[in-house]
Amino acid sequence: MEARDVHLLTRWWRPALVVAFAVLAVVWRLVRADLGAPPNLELVTAATFIATVLLRSRWAFVVPLAVTVVSDVVLGNTAIALFTWSAWLVVGLGSLLVGDRQGWRRVGAGAVFGVGASLWFFAWTNFGVWLQSRGTWYPAGVEGLVASYVAGLPFLRTMLIGNLVLLPLAAGVTLLVERLETAHGLAAVAVRHA
Repeated sequence: MEARDVHLLTRWWRPALVVAFAVLAVVWRLVRADLGAPPNLELVTAATFIATVLLRSRWAFVVPLAVTVVSDVVLGNTAIALFTWSAWLVVGLGSLLVGDRQGWRRVGAGAVFGVGASLWFFAWTNFGVWLQSRGTWYPAGVEGLVASYVAGLPFLRTMLIGNLVLLPLAAGVTLLVERLETAHGLAAVAVRHA
């Protein structure tokens, strides 16, 4: 058994928190519209960041894809699934670049990650909308692509603002978990098993 596996077994609350945040992200995607929340106010990016930091595993990148696939199956959101699912997969992979930040640098890394994830998701999924609807919703040329991006700006704004708030909070949650572990002497448990 690898040291990382022992680490997660001795700190069972870390995977439990990741699962809780992933379930919360799925539920939010399912009820967001019913609660009157704006489109693209999402918890997937925050759940991804939390998974990457708390699990310290390269497999944490599957969290956004799993959340999206599970909720899309319920929602029936399949028209642009190739683009949304691949966008979230890239967001998950991108989280691996910021997950090892320590202390308050993690809060800044979370904000940067939130902005990057929002911009990437906007660029890729709006390209997908244009590509799949050329001649129907948007003209086939560059002017149609630009129109698709302009139409998506309100969604980008909501996602950016949400992630600029939620990602630093997610980073704060991970710092709090680490601080509580240190305060209760739980950091030494993982070291002894490593």
